[in-house]
Amino acid sequence: LEEVGAEYEVVPVDFATGEHKSPAHLAKNPFGQVPAFQDGELVLFESRAISRYVLRKHKSALLKDGSLEESAMVDVWLDVEAHQYNPAVSPIIYQCMFAPMFGGVCDQKVVDASLEKLKKVLDVYEARLSKHKYLAGDFVSLADLSHFPYTHYLMGTPCRSVFDAYPHVKAWWETLMARP
Repeated sequence: LEEVGAEYEVVPVDFATGEHKSPAHLAKNPFGQVPAFQDGELVLFESRAISRYVLRKHKSALLKDGSLEESAMVDVWLDVEAHQYNPAVSPIIYQCMFAPMFGGVCDQKVVDASLEKLKKVLDVYEARLSKHKYLAGDFVSLADLSHFPYTHYLMGTPCRSVFDAYPHVKAWWETLMARP
């Protein structure tokens, strides 16, 4: 929404009171999670679907819809983010940030195992980013921006140093962080 300059309203959901499991919220996201998105009568959930909708509605170049090959590469790297990157990084985020936030203790064994998985993913990213400035090619796309939430959280943990071993990945992240 920020990328396309759209006006929007953020509606907070109080997880502490179980608002995410209320009938009103479940009508927008039947899994009782966030995000939930409404545009007129259209209700969407799942962040990647919401992002694609917003970008298509506003005819953003971040999907590269004008080029079959470039849009296919955006799709590939969106899928990589969803099926490879997020499953490797999300347990790290949960253990390092959210478990302590909710009174739990970080399970270092889970963190260590997830870091090993993440390193295998970052090996692939490093190879890709040694040939291209961004994941889908030499252009920023939704594939890059979809990495922002979990990577941003990762950078707030002691595990942030994992990027130090991947100079192209680190440069890619720094380039993304330098964007307005």
